Amino acid sequence: MLVLPAELTHRQATACLHMLLQGLKVHREPGVVVDANALTVFDTSALAVLLECRREALAMRKTFSVQGLPAALRGMAGLYGVGTLLTPAS
Repeated sequence: MLVLPAELTHRQATACLHMLLQGLKVHREPGVVVDANALTVFDTSALAVLLECRREALAMRKTFSVQGLPAALRGMAGLYGVGTLLTPAS
């Protein structure tokens, strides 16, 4: 499982994406779950990070889902038309 930090704004986006992509490289499971439960401060950069992580996971032929996505970020994803790409973890 990959874990998002409590804050993910434009300021942290590059470092967070780098961390997630490194995690993907060592992740041996066929499915990737990103845990967003700690995420409390975010902007649209959080969506960009999650979507890029998803793209990389799919390129590695892994499934991708997000656990604990905050309602406000879920709403933002819907507003931008990418809500269906951030599948909730079961």
